[in-house]
Amino acid sequence: MVGSVGLLAAAIAIGLGALGAGIGNGLIVSKTVEGIARQPEARGALQTVMFIGVALVEAIPIIAAVIAFIVLNK
Repeated sequence: MVGSVGLLAAAIAIGLGALGAGIGNGLIVSKTVEGIARQPEARGALQTVMFIGVALVEAIPIIAAVIAFIVLNK
């Protein structure tokens, strides 16, 4: 059985992971839109790099969920 400290740790891990991913995705997309507005001809290259960045940032909440499950199973 998991204690209240374990539940709190899992909740904090999930919450901070989601918060960090949300902020990161917002920054990535806003800078990409800004770059496309400045140089429309670079749209394809910027979007490719943006999608790679978003995929890497989305790994953060997945890792946080794994950590939360590990904490809950101890």
